Amino acid sequence: MTLSKLSLRNARRQARDYLVYFVTVVMAAALLYSFNGLVFSGEVRQLSEGMDMLPFVIVLASAVVVCIFGWLVSYATGFMLSRRSRELGTYVLIGLTNRQVARLFFLENLAVGGAALVLGLALGGLLYQILRAILFAMFGLPYHFTLALSFPAAGLTLFYFGLIYLHALGKSRKRVRKMKIWDLIYFDRQNEGVAIRTGKLRRWMFGVSILLGVAGTALLTAGSLMIGIMGAGCLIAALFGFFLSFASGVPAFFEKRPARKYQGQTLLVFRTLASKLATMGMVMAVISIIFTATLLTEGSGLVFNGIFRGRAAENACFDLYFGIEGEDQDPGPYLEYINGNISVEQSVLYQVYLSDSSQVQDYISSRTVYYYYNYDRDPVLCWSDYAALRRIAGYPPVEMEPGRYLIHCMTYLEEPLGDYHQPIALGNVTLTPGNVYTEHLSQSFGVGNGRGYILVVPDEAAAGLAVHHLAYAAKTLQPVSERQYNVLNDIAAMEHDKQVNPLEYGFVSTKANEAAQVAVQTAISVFPMFYLALALSMTAATILTIQQLSETDRYRRQFILLRKLGMARQEMKRALGRQFALYYTMPAVPPVLIAAPFLFHMARLPEPGIMAGMSSPAAIVALSLALFFLIYGIYILLAYTSLRRSVLPE
Repeated sequence: MTLSKLSLRNARRQARDYLVYFVTVVMAAALLYSFNGLVFSGEVRQLSEGMDMLPFVIVLASAVVVCIFGWLVSYATGFMLSRRSRELGTYVLIGLTNRQVARLFFLENLAVGGAALVLGLALGGLLYQILRAILFAMFGLPYHFTLALSFPAAGLTLFYFGLIYLHALGKSRKRVRKMKIWDLIYFDRQNEGVAIRTGKLRRWMFGVSILLGVAGTALLTAGSLMIGIMGAGCLIAALFGFFLSFASGVPAFFEKRPARKYQGQTLLVFRTLASKLATMGMVMAVISIIFTATLLTEGSGLVFNGIFRGRAAENACFDLYFGIEGEDQDPGPYLEYINGNISVEQSVLYQVYLSDSSQVQDYISSRTVYYYYNYDRDPVLCWSDYAALRRIAGYPPVEMEPGRYLIHCMTYLEEPLGDYHQPIALGNVTLTPGNVYTEHLSQSFGVGNGRGYILVVPDEAAAGLAVHHLAYAAKTLQPVSERQYNVLNDIAAMEHDKQVNPLEYGFVSTKANEAAQVAVQTAISVFPMFYLALALSMTAATILTIQQLSETDRYRRQFILLRKLGMARQEMKRALGRQFALYYTMPAVPPVLIAAPFLFHMARLPEPGIMAGMSSPAAIVALSLALFFLIYGIYILLAYTSLRRSVLPE
């Protein structure tokens, strides 16, 4: 058999024996190609001026992803070399030179990588269409399926794969060429060195690592950058210390509790786990760090997405809105342009007033976190203007009873204001509280309809009140274009330059622009974060699975012996399940304990009223964990199904 045929046969066997690794490499190629497709897509860049930054951000993210997958390929290649070293040593014994064996190993891994690349490009074309469809939907544009190979994207993906495989295989080839026959044959018996010897030192390190983990998590949520970096350092040290000392900590625990040691399947399960961790503690620590980075990256993406959407939802309730602060409130330049260039179906020009006191504001401040800047007294809106705003926004009409006032607020103020029952006095008029409404009404900026809340009063009650700013809201026949929005913003800037007081300003908001900004911000920040998170989780889960499935022969011999000793198949199945569950749970528990409080804290940092509903802190944490364990669970299920079928005797 020629060297080429032998390489091809070994490549097919390798792809079959390490199917999870092969599938992950295919997915890696698909991810790289699909995001490279966005880099070279002219139609994507034409969606908005802000999308010009997308290629640069994706290239940076791809550089990190290439390093991540490069580490995976390098680790897997070295691992397969150690597992097949006896076979390669046999080739030397029968007459092949080290150079030929190195070439054989190089060619068969290159064949696996080439096959994965071809399949990945095909799958990446479909994945690119999914990303493209998502982007078009975010910009509100129609999507048409057009499957075609992007040669620049394919070329860049091939370049990335060349870097990954040539680096990894070059290292292995150099190692094989330098190894002697004895080294090759016994290379598979080499394990990771034990960094911390058994005894008091390892037990002490186990306790210190727990304390470092708690301290690091607390420092990470402190808010300061330097303190956060210190916290990250503590967490890295904690994870390495935990996994390097765990194999000693478990026996120490059971030595003091012999009754538990021999209870049920405990001895078998924990002895197997401890022996595995004793030889791969460094790898487990690195994987746990990667899982932590995965959860933090994924959760941060969800937080940013919640911020973008929460702010846009409040600002985009009207097709067109502008507010003008200052004594010389002249809407003429704005209205002149709107009347000549934008088709308006409904509109209202109105004023937002200030009451004589800040009693509602003081009440809110005493009950919850409230940002009241720009208003030193309670904001007030006339009933007729409020009714017009509801019609323009498409909300159902409401009624106001005589002698009452309504409150319209953001959702986070609904609970405290629902319990507010104090009357307000406006000049000679006293009004008692009525209903509270919480639809979006442009209440998150200084020249909006109040800062978080506004009091709606009868028109006659607002007579004589001080004017805070003038505002305009409209429903348009067609979405306001990006060019029209830019012109209105230029008008606001020119009007601002005319003002004597630099604090006076104009603000313009359109529903179309807010939606476009959300789409741009999501594409530039959230997409790359999920790209990185997926690459991290796939890499770490693949390495764990390769390690686990490599023990198939040992597990098979173990369970055959247990069967001879009288253990029932159902009991063996439970023991295998517990071993498997603990093996995959160990590196995932610390990241969950670290990431959950950090993400909860991070989701509470934006201004109140933004992170609500599916973007609330609890929802962010739950969704981050769900997405992580969805991917992780797929790898666990595949590995467990394969292992159970292979090792349990009939």
